[in-house]
Amino acid sequence: MTALKVFILVGTIDSHDGQFATVELNLNPATNGGPAMAVLPVSAFPCEIKEGKVFYVVKLSELEDAVIICQKEPDENR
Repeated sequence: MTALKVFILVGTIDSHDGQFATVELNLNPATNGGPAMAVLPVSAFPCEIKEGKVFYVVKLSELEDAVIICQKEPDENR
């Protein structure tokens, strides 16, 4: 099996506590496989998290690590 070298996953926070967040991850573009569930440390998120918040797991190069990017809220300043 070959690991993905470049990808974008769209995630949603399902629940969280002080240490871990349970998230749903979808491939972009979506596939027939449906979402995957994962448990991630809250410290991995570069933003404040809440249930329903959308984030992205992005790996743009084979040589780079994947990073989590939080979706901006509609009222956030640019």
